[in-house]
Amino acid sequence: MPGLVSVKTPPDAPPLRISVPDTPPATSHRPPSPLTKKQPSPSPSRSKPSPNGKKKLQPESPTAALFPPDSSLDNPDLGPFLLKLARDTIASGDGPIKALDYAIRASKSFERCAVDGEPSLDLAMSLHVLAAIYCSLGRFEEAVPVLEQAIQVPQIGRGPDHALAAFSGHMQLGDTYSMLGQIERSIGCYEEGLKIQIEALGETDPRVGETCRYLSEAHVQAMQFDRAEELCKKTLEIHHAHSEPASLEEAADRRLMALICEAKGDYESALEHLVLASMAMIANGQDSEVAAIDVSIGNIYMSLCRFDEAVFSYQKALTVFKASKGDNHPLVASVFIRLADLYHRTGKLRESKSYCENAMRIYSKPVPGTSPEEIAGGLTEISAIYESVDEPEEALKLLQKAMKMLEDKPGQQSTIAGIEARMGVMFYMVGRYEDARSAFESSISKLRTTGERKSAFFGVVLNQMGLACVQLFKIDEAAELFEEARGILEQECGNCHQDTIGVYSNLAATYDAMGRVDDAIEILESVLKLREEKLGIANPDFEDEKRRLAELLKEAGRTRNRKAKSLENLIDPSSRKTKKETTKKWSGLGFRI
Repeated sequence: MPGLVSVKTPPDAPPLRISVPDTPPATSHRPPSPLTKKQPSPSPSRSKPSPNGKKKLQPESPTAALFPPDSSLDNPDLGPFLLKLARDTIASGDGPIKALDYAIRASKSFERCAVDGEPSLDLAMSLHVLAAIYCSLGRFEEAVPVLEQAIQVPQIGRGPDHALAAFSGHMQLGDTYSMLGQIERSIGCYEEGLKIQIEALGETDPRVGETCRYLSEAHVQAMQFDRAEELCKKTLEIHHAHSEPASLEEAADRRLMALICEAKGDYESALEHLVLASMAMIANGQDSEVAAIDVSIGNIYMSLCRFDEAVFSYQKALTVFKASKGDNHPLVASVFIRLADLYHRTGKLRESKSYCENAMRIYSKPVPGTSPEEIAGGLTEISAIYESVDEPEEALKLLQKAMKMLEDKPGQQSTIAGIEARMGVMFYMVGRYEDARSAFESSISKLRTTGERKSAFFGVVLNQMGLACVQLFKIDEAAELFEEARGILEQECGNCHQDTIGVYSNLAATYDAMGRVDDAIEILESVLKLREEKLGIANPDFEDEKRRLAELLKEAGRTRNRKAKSLENLIDPSSRKTKKETTKKWSGLGFRI
């Protein structure tokens, strides 16, 4: 998490140790997003009826329920002493449980000794430390109410110390929500923290630039690229005003901007930012970082189909990584995967498979310090290559292995949901429709929990699950899924996007199978109108949709109460129709995979 004086933690840095600074602390940098299992509170309490029949009053704060009233906590010297004990306990390696006990009692003491109407920054600081210990134990859900109490303590108008406490609290709460996979709430906290920091320091302070970059990364993770680009541009402007030309800060900003541009399909701009970042790293003697940028440049060249230049960039990076990290380092494996993808795209399948095998050899015996997340990411990329060469079973094995490595890791819920969606697609491809539906269902459940139910990706997964339900003859469930996907994709992508039009076609075919001919006709008419007025009629789907609409109109005019078509005759390839007739009928119905 960016503080008022922080710098970004390198990805390969050792785990942070919990400490108690003189000012409210900030948690470590934000991970992708998980939903961890809630742990029980150290000493849960229940409200019991009092002897006189009246209910006991609920505690006013999360810490009040953890310890019974203790007159010793009224001593104003006890809070700082207990907080120091918590810090010393962590520093000595005795473990976080004893430190948690000290931090809870310190917070309670500060709370009881606070003067009425006067905000206690000591209380805010102790709550931040308490929440950090909860997070270190994986008990993120218990950290949330503690931090929600902490951000209510400071009063920003009372000066910079209060502003710092409020800023730190919001950023730490954002990190905690991110660990729980609640991305929208996480970003909301970061935005509020940035607002407080700007009010305290001004819009051009370098520390504001660090927070803008941190928040931009969060928006990239949430695939909100417009807002990410806006914040990254602001970061570049701030660092340009306060840093030397070709500084390391500017290089980091440009790498992030390149990632955003690549995600938006602006490859030329991405390439420009990467070249400038590489020049800055060369000027500062950062050879390993130059090699990492070379990999990114190779990715852009591959997207532009400039394959020879991409190979050159990858080979440059590979030489540096082997010399500086060793032949079995995961960075070497990552370059092997990029080369495997490139050779697959250029039709050199033997070379592609050889590089995949080299990468898997490294992942099978990882060097010390290699994170499970890094290995799982590599296996996921290799599985995509195997999928594209019609080896879905091997791809499924790799995805299952990757998912198993991430199951118990905090912050990986969205990643697991993406893997499950990929597995669902491959199950569908090999005809295992029940497995496909189960994989999609699990993915959708996680995406709903993590707050990504409004993303375009979520709409696409709903559409895929709907297709699996169609194959299982669960037509009503399929219709509900297509309807929900339509609403999301219309909002996120617009009604002219190919994904949205695909859902329209699937929904029309489903309505047709349910006997809702009028609804199917209405959808197909709107699709044809979109193609004729905005998208053009060159798309081969246009003739299929036009023919299908003509059939529906004819049938609707011929009989008023048209009997619903059997799903077996609509989509089952094992029906009595010939293979040619079945394929034609599928296309005519408008189902889009």
